[in-house]
Amino acid sequence: MRRTPLHPRRRPFMALVTAAGLLGLLGPLTGVPGTAPTSQTPIEPTAAQAATSATIFYYTKTKNWPTTYLHYAPDGGSWTTVPGVRMAAACTDWVKQTVDLGSAAGLQATFNNGSGVWDNNGGANYALGTGAITVKDGVVAHSDPCADTDPDPDPGGNAATVYYSTATSGWSTANLHFAPAGGSWTPVPGVGMEAACTGWWKRTVDLGAATSMKAAFNNGNGVWDNNNGADYSLPTGVTTVRDRTVTRDAKDPCAAEEPDTEPPSVPAKVTASATYTSVVVSWEPSTDNRAVTKYQLTRTGGGQGTVVVDVGSTVYSDTGLEERTAYTYSVKAVDAAGNISVASTAVKVTTGEKAPEPASGTPLGTDPRKDPIYFVLTARFHDGDSSNNRGGNQHVKSGNAATNDPMFRGDFKGLVDKLDYVKALGFSAVWITPVVLNRSDYDYHGYHGYDFYKVDPRLESAGASYQDLINAAHAKGMKIYQDVVYNHSSRWGAKGLFTPTVYGVRDSQWSWYYDEPSAGFEYDGLTVEPKSGKAYYNGDLWSTAEPSGNTCLNWGKPTGGKSPEGYTLYNCQWPSPTSGMFPKKYYHQCWIGNWEGEDSRSCWLHEDLADFNTESAPVQNYLIGAYDKYIDMGVDGFRVDTAVHIPRVTWNRRFLPAIQDRVTQKFGAEAARNFFVFGEVAAFVNDKWNRGSVNHSAQFYTWKERKEYSADDEAAAIEQYTYEQQLGTGQQPTSANAFLNGNSYHTPDHSRFSGMNIIDMRMHMNFGDAQNAYNNGKDSDDSTNDATYNVVYVDSHDYGPNKSSTRYSGGTDAWAENMALMWTFRGIPTLYYGSEIEFQKGKQIDCGPSCPLASTGRAYFGDHLAGEVKASGFGTVASASGEVATTLDQPLVKQLQRLNLIRRAVPALQMGQYSTEGVTGQMAFKRRYTEGSTDSFALVTVTGDATWTGIPNGTYTEVVTGETRTVGNGTLTAAAPGKGNLRVYVLNGPGKIGADGPYLK
Repeated sequence: MRRTPLHPRRRPFMALVTAAGLLGLLGPLTGVPGTAPTSQTPIEPTAAQAATSATIFYYTKTKNWPTTYLHYAPDGGSWTTVPGVRMAAACTDWVKQTVDLGSAAGLQATFNNGSGVWDNNGGANYALGTGAITVKDGVVAHSDPCADTDPDPDPGGNAATVYYSTATSGWSTANLHFAPAGGSWTPVPGVGMEAACTGWWKRTVDLGAATSMKAAFNNGNGVWDNNNGADYSLPTGVTTVRDRTVTRDAKDPCAAEEPDTEPPSVPAKVTASATYTSVVVSWEPSTDNRAVTKYQLTRTGGGQGTVVVDVGSTVYSDTGLEERTAYTYSVKAVDAAGNISVASTAVKVTTGEKAPEPASGTPLGTDPRKDPIYFVLTARFHDGDSSNNRGGNQHVKSGNAATNDPMFRGDFKGLVDKLDYVKALGFSAVWITPVVLNRSDYDYHGYHGYDFYKVDPRLESAGASYQDLINAAHAKGMKIYQDVVYNHSSRWGAKGLFTPTVYGVRDSQWSWYYDEPSAGFEYDGLTVEPKSGKAYYNGDLWSTAEPSGNTCLNWGKPTGGKSPEGYTLYNCQWPSPTSGMFPKKYYHQCWIGNWEGEDSRSCWLHEDLADFNTESAPVQNYLIGAYDKYIDMGVDGFRVDTAVHIPRVTWNRRFLPAIQDRVTQKFGAEAARNFFVFGEVAAFVNDKWNRGSVNHSAQFYTWKERKEYSADDEAAAIEQYTYEQQLGTGQQPTSANAFLNGNSYHTPDHSRFSGMNIIDMRMHMNFGDAQNAYNNGKDSDDSTNDATYNVVYVDSHDYGPNKSSTRYSGGTDAWAENMALMWTFRGIPTLYYGSEIEFQKGKQIDCGPSCPLASTGRAYFGDHLAGEVKASGFGTVASASGEVATTLDQPLVKQLQRLNLIRRAVPALQMGQYSTEGVTGQMAFKRRYTEGSTDSFALVTVTGDATWTGIPNGTYTEVVTGETRTVGNGTLTAAAPGKGNLRVYVLNGPGKIGADGPYLK
């Protein structure tokens, strides 16, 4: 639904934004939603704005309704009787209705087909004003789409035919505001233009005796393109206006194109490198007069002879080759017309010996619900190797240098060294932040991916590579869940796919920021470039000369703006989706305007997060190939960042099947079934459905599609979004997979499961207190495919409950209560590093690059881990010395250890379905899990008293106190154990588990 855009800060701004204010001074971005008009033309109220009526035009082509009704209420007035008033035909694909508003300044409106199918703007209704108003696919604009669309003007006057391109701006409608030379301007917003072909709008106007006109364009909602305030001067005849470029006597841009017979350029700079028996081949993108659609890679050598494969990106990973064998690779580029370039220069490479495949290099492959998760920001957890520590260009200014706290401080060696600490807490899975090579000035968290095929060297050490971490964890019976990003790269693009070149003037103004190019030096985040003395060197990213194939608009021209220091700002100096810098083939070209609208899945979230065109085959192939590498290393699952910003149909068609196929291929079907994928579908609300939008609700992503869409992924994404929004919340699939049938466990039905589980955002948002989280969490379980797989946490590296920007500070007893609930209720309990000692409670989680990390919720934790620790089991300590021994003696640590021991001993608490039928109590329920010879039945109450009726008779033992109760009448009652405490009565259970602590006793 249409709402005021929300802009949550997911990741830190780049240092340059805060230091030089560059983004804010680039000037108005024409066509970006929310930009104010800057036209020099006086803009005065039109007659329609002063009127007391509204003429509403509704677009019917998408809906294909046989009839359309307008159901409305003038501001301050009453609604019409359902279904409302029938709208009349206006022109092709449009119906209209004029409404008398009396003294009202607008109206609330919805539309329907007269048979119960509604468009109510996702539950928010449409707020409309006066005058001519269009409603097209959820977008409201101000124009008359049917006004004077006759392409033939009065033959007595001069005619001007104008084609206007909205391919870059993404406008859904366009108006032409003009004044013939010597004449008056049309009333704002001007005359509506008609759709001519994809990305183009057309309007023919009669200029009378005039031979030219002044013109500006707008989207009907106050966003203008007025040629940077100068307006356009357009002549008679046919003119095109595209990205502020005027072409006179132009060809019709919508006319059939001439056959394409020109082949792409030859792929350049082909390289091949071998690691064991795998080879990675990469090359620079080819150019074409239209577009390169794929590459043909030819391999010769070895026992298989000549092999030709189609590749969608400019990186190919060739695996399973013969040992110590020479191979030759060459590449050709192919365009959409089938034209093929000449083959590239061939490159030769020789493989090494076959890689060792230790048993610990394969995923553990067990049910993920058995494994509580400990979440760490690797770079902030524990420093095992100080030689790979690195700070960005704000290291001193932020205050990090003063405390010797570089942003990249923790590493894999530090995590390997402290796996026993995590195991001693009782956790058997570790979720780590993204491992791929990042690139920004503040990228320690890992979400600014640059080379998705390379592990960031700032995290690795000799003997402590990423593979070593995976193997070490598996040797201890612990899983590694890798945080992965499919939605976006860094603002510098993705190496091997597309990297933009920015315009940088290395004069006295900007030499501090743009480094001198260093031939042959390759950025890896760790190696210091000799000339600049920086590991965050950027000399390979910019050029003072316009690069070949440049698509960025107004390359190198001053914007007219100045930095805070008074430096001149230039176009193409900073990556932007609306600048033309990022080709649509690889990246989306718009900013998000509506966080619960379709554009949230097809636009940039933030200037540091360049939004992949995930519906493009080259992007899909690049990402699938990259993450195949980490699957092959034996990771146990993926936590998917920003999952909601990719259409569900794309996940279901491309990425999720690719994950399953790769795991199955490498490790077998059982390992694939237990490879745990859980997505971040961020919904910062307390209701079941995210502001009424099913497409933006977490549970939506757990389901397969239920109808066929276009074979084209981009078209399919729009079709699926529209279809599901129209169905609404009441017609979404439901599931009983999380619920007991009475007291009986039943085999869950996963036939409609998409392959993606979810973070339980609703419980997370409501963890202001445990009772609230419990009530809200279970309310959403019938619309989730299987909520027993939900990942449940109180706070994280982004937010605390209720979208708080600070780490949870509810108090130790509240934490103990939260933990008691999470470790016994359905779902997989997850803890953000340090919460076991209330680390940094109440501190701002992320304040960007302008303040010291030590003051935030992402502070360095290693000081609390100094010393030695050995775990004798999950939740038990064999020995500990130094500061870590003090850490392990904290009250919430004792709570965690015992809860983990209890959960591990009772299968119903790990994998069981639940029910509140026949249960009284505030946070009370029953759970059961049955498989083979296992039949685990548990009665749970957290904090308060409870009574269970209609339960099986038999002997129940309570795991906290060891109390034994014999039930003969189907009823059991428990007294309130107190805050942070609980009672778990297990039928034929194991008895008391663990020793009494501060809360569990």
